[in-house]
Amino acid sequence: MVRLTADLILRSPQYFNAVRERELDLRGNKIAAIENLGATEDQYDSIDLSDNEIVKLENFPYLKRLTTLLVNNNRIARINPSIGVSLPKLQTLILTNNRILNLADLDPIATLLNLHTLSLLDNNVTKQPSYRLFLIHKLPKLRLLDFKKVKNKERLEAKKMFGTKGAEAEAKKITAKTFVPGEVAPSVEPPQPEEAPRTGPTPEQMVAIKAAIANSQTLEEVARLEKALRTGQLPADLILTGDEDLRKPKTDGPVLESPAEEPEKVESMEED
Repeated sequence: MVRLTADLILRSPQYFNAVRERELDLRGNKIAAIENLGATEDQYDSIDLSDNEIVKLENFPYLKRLTTLLVNNNRIARINPSIGVSLPKLQTLILTNNRILNLADLDPIATLLNLHTLSLLDNNVTKQPSYRLFLIHKLPKLRLLDFKKVKNKERLEAKKMFGTKGAEAEAKKITAKTFVPGEVAPSVEPPQPEEAPRTGPTPEQMVAIKAAIANSQTLEEVARLEKALRTGQLPADLILTGDEDLRKPKTDGPVLESPAEEPEKVESMEED
């Protein structure tokens, strides 16, 4: 990135262009922001800021002489609302190949009361419905839009479309929600479902699982219970036994006796 300094302005080419305007050539300097144009001392009819990296059309000093501003091939997405105050005699504004998106972003251009030539080619806003009629309505002195002559028929259509109260606001509201084909949609993260709280086994249940592993009679059962220890998810077929909160698996083979049941078995054998 390069700053637009007074030194850069003084070192840049200055000449009379094809239409006999005194022009300052600041093209292709990788300038990121407009600044220090007061160093021009309002000595130029035309300033060429094309092929830079400007993101906002702003920060102009009062330049009552300037009639032509060339800012094509930049990254401009916003225009300062007071641009008309700073550039009261501007007649030609070339904004080809920038990043202006919505009709509402064009409102500041309406403050350029003497503007008669405007280009917004290769901006996404040109794909919005009623774009051309909107600008014809906003700029009564406009004669050339995107290098096409403004016809009287279009002026009548613009007046009919935007002459009623609230029509302009409605157009802005609609176009702000319109998706342009080929345009990258805004990066919005979809809402994520809330993660269910994890319910792992209690310490007592962990002891019960380890006891079941020790008493398992098949390798398959051992592997299944070890997985339960690693993941914290209890097998669905483990059931509680008594107050000790132990669990034992349901299997097709012999049912493993828990340590708590063994005394009862001994007493039963003694009775026999």
